Amino acid sequence: MNLKVLGSSSSGNCYLIEANDNERLILDAGVNFKVVQKELNFNFNGIKAVLITHEHMDHLKYATNFALYGIDIYASAGTFQKQNLVGHRFKIIRALKQFEIGNFIILPFDTQHDAAEPLGFLIQHKITGEKLLYATDTYYIKYKFNKLNYLLLECNYNKEIAKENAKNGVINKTRYSRLLESHFSLENVIKFLKSNDLSYAKNIILCHLSDTNSNQYIMQDKVYEATKITTTIAKPGLNIELKLYPF
Repeated sequence: MNLKVLGSSSSGNCYLIEANDNERLILDAGVNFKVVQKELNFNFNGIKAVLITHEHMDHLKYATNFALYGIDIYASAGTFQKQNLVGHRFKIIRALKQFEIGNFIILPFDTQHDAAEPLGFLIQHKITGEKLLYATDTYYIKYKFNKLNYLLLECNYNKEIAKENAKNGVINKTRYSRLLESHFSLENVIKFLKSNDLSYAKNIILCHLSDTNSNQYIMQDKVYEATKITTTIAKPGLNIELKLYPF
């Protein structure tokens, strides 16, 4: 498989997963659609679906644009209801109810965020058996996963940096409190990684870093130090080959 980052910040999040059989998935649709068109060279062939994590605009704003291209949008009922999205292209999915799209097997799971019914996704490719976990905008994940190969995981803020920013007035108390109860900190990311089976993991891609409350070099170094697994920061234009073999 291949991962292309189209956007990864509070300004907009969107990722493209491409399988070896030319089937493609879009993860979240928060990046300006004109930018997405250019990044895809106006080629939407093979895009089987868009998976939406939750209703906030940096993840969902341009979902309707994909629907107009004849691409199905998958999200929770709460997500669609919050933004009044209805129509045959909007497919309701439920946490822990597995479904298939082409050669992709997808298991949605509930996450913890200030949204109506947020989800993360465990995505497995039938042909290769590769597993990718996508989780963003959650302050913890209550599930454990076996034999993960790739993780596209929010690492939004560093607690020490955020605390210092709140103390110095860089961020206000309301924003600081929301941050603690809605996004994944570096410290909680590391706890999550240590509690999961990473014996088959090849890549950890850290996404949705805060512009104010993070330091990408600290994030990358700390996660690698804790896991000894290749760790990358998601940035627009990043293209990563998710390849298990050869090791």
